[in-house]
Amino acid sequence: MNFLANLSGNGRRVIPGLASYRAPRNCRFSLLSPSPTQYPSPFSRLISTLVIGEHEDGFVKPSTLSAVTAARAISQDNIISILLGGSGSTLGKAALHAASVHPLISQVLVADADIFRNPLAEPWAELVHMLHQKSGYTYIISASSTFGKNVLPRAAAILDVSPVTDIIEISEPHLFVRPIYAGNALCTVRYTGSDPCVMTIRSTSFSPPSCSTDMVSNAAPISQVDVSNFNKEKQKSRWLKLNSQNTERPDLGSAQIVVTGGRALKNAENFKLLEKLAEKLGAAVGATRAAVDAGFVANDLQVGQTGKIVAPELYMAFGVSGAIQHLAGMRDSKVIVAVNKDPDAPIFQVADYGLVADLFEVIPELIEKLPEKKRL
Repeated sequence: MNFLANLSGNGRRVIPGLASYRAPRNCRFSLLSPSPTQYPSPFSRLISTLVIGEHEDGFVKPSTLSAVTAARAISQDNIISILLGGSGSTLGKAALHAASVHPLISQVLVADADIFRNPLAEPWAELVHMLHQKSGYTYIISASSTFGKNVLPRAAAILDVSPVTDIIEISEPHLFVRPIYAGNALCTVRYTGSDPCVMTIRSTSFSPPSCSTDMVSNAAPISQVDVSNFNKEKQKSRWLKLNSQNTERPDLGSAQIVVTGGRALKNAENFKLLEKLAEKLGAAVGATRAAVDAGFVANDLQVGQTGKIVAPELYMAFGVSGAIQHLAGMRDSKVIVAVNKDPDAPIFQVADYGLVADLFEVIPELIEKLPEKKRL
């Protein structure tokens, strides 16, 4: 992948060999405009996209539908196929859901085999490679989830292309914007490699498409992928187990309200106080890396650059200082409320509402005065 940058303006710097960058929401840099002969028009040929889908309990995950939105942003004439894998009745239900969830989806591909039941990168990457050899996709897209970030880089290596990751904006069919430096700058990238363009997108930046009223009558066809010749012996990894917690709280990645605690909560017992508040609000619980590293909560609750990327309607941060790595995972939240004893905490620079107070006084009072569980 080649990067061409033309940076100009006050305070802007050229980084040799890298794309342009800008501070979020402030200024934008642009790439050098190539000659018409350097890059052929993307509309001179058929554009087709394979979306690597994720499903749970018979439903396609919202992050996958966000990937469909991203595929549509590439081209209005994009032929979009969704790939689902696994086995059992939930796979069939998920396929029916994917086929009818929106008319943008042209086809649902189903790989029904036990080897695809679990998110192992090796078999999934081989499956993506096999499908591309058969259909010759222009783009292969996945959400920047744990699954997508595990599978897509390996698939790109097999396909001998450079992936473009963490895309938050699609300006043109081969022009993308992605965050760098923990979200403190945005990088504009032009992909000049061969097909397919393999990319992961931040689902928080691409809203899932709204459902059509006649979506059932316009259901996309469902096709079974022939995996009879799939080489299972080639796989060097095997699935052991999944450790998960059963909770009635919404998923952290898609919750409309997120309540997050930092190291200031001091111990795991105090995090239960935060969980009570979350139950009152019908919210998901998050944590900073410092709280996770201290053993207060499990690492699947971490919000930030190396954790979950969230963009809820309401984000409440208690005892969170606001390290740039944490801000990278929640800065797109619609409303940010911060409670911290330190008036100079960086979290207040991005907060819509801030309260300089002791969280051990604020949280119990909120629990007492808030009505019972309320979900948006």
